Amino acid sequence: MSVLYVLGIISMILGAVVFLIGSVGLLRLRDFYARLSGVTIAGALGTGLLLFGLFLHYPSVANAIKLGLALLIQLATAAVGGNALVRAGYLTGVKPVADTKFDDLAATTSEKDSKAG
Repeated sequence: MSVLYVLGIISMILGAVVFLIGSVGLLRLRDFYARLSGVTIAGALGTGLLLFGLFLHYPSVANAIKLGLALLIQLATAAVGGNALVRAGYLTGVKPVADTKFDDLAATTSEKDSKAG
């Protein structure tokens, strides 16, 4: 076995562990916002590690371009999708836990409401 093969396996195992931690966070975190944050971060990091491990198994310029584009698309869509889900949850009235100290979106939405009325 080559060093790249072993590093690829380690990277893919770490990616799977990150996904496992994200799924545990989905079950254990306290509110909708924390759960979605944990899942989004785990999805981005886990996918990055899996794709990096795949690249280490099959290193070539063509694979680097393909995997780089796949990672770029995944990171962009995960960030936008996570933001859209959190905003939709907020606008439909999903309450955060009592320990939440800041609500930056409340100031933004109340300013728009006061200007509209």
